[in-house]
Amino acid sequence: MRITVLAGGVGAARFLRGLKQAAPDAEITVIGNTGDDITLFGLRVCPDLDTVMYTLGGGIDEEQGWGRAGETHRIRAELTAYGAGPDWFTLGDLDFATHIRRSQLLAAGQSLSTVTEVLCRRWRPGVRLLPMSDDPVETHVVLAGPVLADSVQADSVLADSVLADSVLADSVLADSGEQAVVHFQEWWVRLHAEAPAAEIIASGAADAEPAPGVLDAIGAADVVLFPPSNPVVSIGTILAVPGIRAAVAAKTVVGVSPIIGGAPVRGMADACLTAIGVATSATAVGAHYGPGLIDGWLVDEADKAAADDPLLAGIEVRALPLYMRDLPATTAMARAALDLAAELAPGRA
Repeated sequence: MRITVLAGGVGAARFLRGLKQAAPDAEITVIGNTGDDITLFGLRVCPDLDTVMYTLGGGIDEEQGWGRAGETHRIRAELTAYGAGPDWFTLGDLDFATHIRRSQLLAAGQSLSTVTEVLCRRWRPGVRLLPMSDDPVETHVVLAGPVLADSVQADSVLADSVLADSVLADSVLADSGEQAVVHFQEWWVRLHAEAPAAEIIASGAADAEPAPGVLDAIGAADVVLFPPSNPVVSIGTILAVPGIRAAVAAKTVVGVSPIIGGAPVRGMADACLTAIGVATSATAVGAHYGPGLIDGWLVDEADKAAADDPLLAGIEVRALPLYMRDLPATTAMARAALDLAAELAPGRA
């Protein structure tokens, strides 16, 4: 069996562990979101790719779900002593090594997909991990309403971004209404998504191309899975790269809801959904994807009423426990996704 998974960060990485257990003989390709990528201290940081790589490779900090196990922060302390910012994004010493090596290889002219393959040789995640694109894409957030300049401009990272154009580099305040534009990481980590977002932009996505192997992996897949990742800034950003949505829509697709009982299982996906006018519910997220994109939708037992909701007409909905409490529970969830995909596959009686 060939399985292709569109993946964001922690939720996707943990789901993938269960998927590997549920389908030990499958060829699994993971297409990772790179919209969260950011340049810090002159180094290219790819949080979602690294979270998948560390989790499946046995190096993740299990408690927080990101970063390296047994991490120390001596480099970060020294940077702070030098007054080097930003001070709101913490990188550990072991994690710095990954970003240094990635940045060295990128500076030498290698593509992100090639660099990711090199890094995975060390971690051996047991899946083929591909960035969604080798082209630079970054998620930016337009904050709603007027914002005091010094509340955002100080220590902003957009001027350091590879995508920051002259306007953004000169000022994070937009000319119209003094709305601030910040990198997604700044909104998510520094501002804790507490500042309402007027718009979320996958900057650079419209001009990007899928990384080598991405469309082939989707086309060859027996099933495409959407794990319980953020539907806006993880799955949504991957789908924003031209060609990927159409390729996915042509396949049998099963998604797993990241919303249980009207709340995100992890993180602040509700703030992202609000920004695009989608309610924070399993039904609303399934309808946001729509029957033109997904064929099956797994919801938690707390949301079993979604199976009869007309908003999900044309999508096969199944309710089962979705909390990834441990590996057996996660494996059962992944197996349910594969079973539903098998039922929905074209030609199935």
